[in-house]
Amino acid sequence: MEEINLKELFAYFKSRIVLILIIVLIVVLLGSIYTLFLKIPVYESMSSIVLVSDEGQAGGGATVSYTQTDAQLNKNLVSTYSEIVKSRRIAEAVIKNLSLKYSVDELLNEVKVTNSDNTEIIKIKVVDKDRGLAADIANEIVKVFSEEIKSIYKLQNVSVVDVAEEADEPYNINYIKEFIIYVLAGTVLACAIIFVIYYFDTTIKSAEEIENGLGLPVFGVVPEVKRKHKDHK
Repeated sequence: MEEINLKELFAYFKSRIVLILIIVLIVVLLGSIYTLFLKIPVYESMSSIVLVSDEGQAGGGATVSYTQTDAQLNKNLVSTYSEIVKSRRIAEAVIKNLSLKYSVDELLNEVKVTNSDNTEIIKIKVVDKDRGLAADIANEIVKVFSEEIKSIYKLQNVSVVDVAEEADEPYNINYIKEFIIYVLAGTVLACAIIFVIYYFDTTIKSAEEIENGLGLPVFGVVPEVKRKHKDHK
C-alpha cells in the first residue's frame, strides 16, 4: 500500500478548499430543502396517570390512608397496566369514540407507554401529524383505560396527573440541530471525496516525490511562469 504523506495531503486539501465548501453548501442546501418542504412534522402529546389507593377515589369526605401495602401493590400493577394501555381493547374503544380512520395497529404505532422506576406513574405519549388529534388521543386513552380498569379489576385506583395538551412545535424537527448535522455530513463527504481524488491522483506534485519514488537526485526545478497577456493596439 502506498504511503501517504500527511504534509502533502494537508496541502492538497488546502488547495481544494473551494471544492470542499461547494460540496458542504450543496449538502446543506439539499438537507434544508428536505427539512423545510419534504419532511412531515409530527407532534407529540403526553398524558400521565398515577396509581393510588382504591379508597382514594371514594367520596364523602372520608379520610383516606395510603399504606405501604397499597404502594407495593400499585408498583406491581404498573407493568400490567402499561400493557393494558396498549391493548387492542383500549385502541378499539378510542377509535370508536373519536371516530378515527386508523386501524388498531396504526393507532398503537402512535402510542408509547413508559413508567419511571420505583414509581406508580405511567406516561402515555402519542405522536401524530395532527397536533390536536395527538392530544385528543392521549386523553381519550386515559379515559377509556380508567373505565376498563374498573371493569377488569373492579378497582378505582387510577388518577390523572397531567392532561395532554397540544404541542407548539413538532418533536421531530429541530432546525438548528439538523443544520449542524448537514454541515458535519457535508464536511465528511467533501473530505472523503477529496481524499479519494488525492489517493488516485498519479501526477507528480513535488521534487521530493521524484527523489523518494525513483531514488534519483533532482538538480533543478523549472518554476511555473504565468504570462500576462498584453493588449496589442
